[in-house]
Formats: sequence, C-alpha cells, structure tokens
Amino acid sequence: MTQELQEIQVACLRMEEGLYAVDIMRIKEIIRLPKLAPLPRALPFVEGVINLRGSVIPVMDLRKRFGLSPLENQETCRLLVLSMPGQPLGLIVDEVTEMIAVPLRELKPPPRGVRLVGAEYMVGLFLVQESPVMLLNIDDLLTFKEKVELGYLTPQGALATEKSTTC
Repeated sequence: MTQELQEIQVACLRMEEGLYAVDIMRIKEIIRLPKLAPLPRALPFVEGVINLRGSVIPVMDLRKRFGLSPLENQETCRLLVLSMPGQPLGLIVDEVTEMIAVPLRELKPPPRGVRLVGAEYMVGLFLVQESPVMLLNIDDLLTFKEKVELGYLTPQGALATEKSTTC
C-alpha cells in the first residue's frame, strides 16, 4: 500500500510586506548573509558568489528578482542555499519567519488576472493565520536563458554537470 503525500513542510519567508514559502526539501541550509564576491557583468539580480565548504555558489537577491526596492537594514536577511540540478543556488531573503507543515488540501492554485509580486514564480497559495502565503516554484526562479548564463544548463538544454578543467 502506497501512502500519498498529505502535507508539505515549508520555510516561510518575509519579503517587504509579502509572505512566501519554499519547500524545505529544496533547502540545503539557511545561514546569515556572508560577504559575497562580486561577479562582473552578472545578471541584474545576481549579487555575486560565495564559497561554501569548497563549493562556489551563485547568489540571487529575491528582492531584485521581484522588482522590490533594496532593503535598508540587512540585519535579518538570510541566505537560503537551495538544491538545484547541476549546482546549489543561494537566495537572499529579508527574513525566515518559521517552518510549518501545510496540508496539501489547503494549497490553492495561483489567482488568475491578479498582479502579485512574484506571482509568476508561484506554485500556489495557502493561508497562515488569515494571511496569504505564496509557495514559490524554485525551478521557475530562473528562465532557461538565465540558467544557461549561470551554468545550470548548456545552450542545448542539458544539465551542466561537467566541470571545466581550465583555471
């Protein structure tokens, strides 16, 4: 007898006034925002890279991805290290508020025709204490072209798993 998934464990995030969530199965770790090494000519929302235990990880600012204004005080900012095909991805968020279990029956499809910040990256919506929370689709945070540019995919669409042997 197979048991169907009844709930999803998520990390809840605050970005400006909005609440978002990420499936914890996609989060490798959550750390304080470290010093980033800049990347020349990087995508506008890529803040740089970090070296985390020998792995060089590109870091995306979710505020920039969503078109939000820069955060004045980065004291509560956190870096989510996400599991992505090919290599991890760092995601800067304003704050991680809590970890919760969400029954799948409470997950609603994204609203149509409503303009929400980050809605194009959303899997669905659920309520936490009457406040709407948008569940993010991590795989949609980057377009195909952006994945190629960051080295997640080759231009032919295959996963980039080969490491360069040059410098």
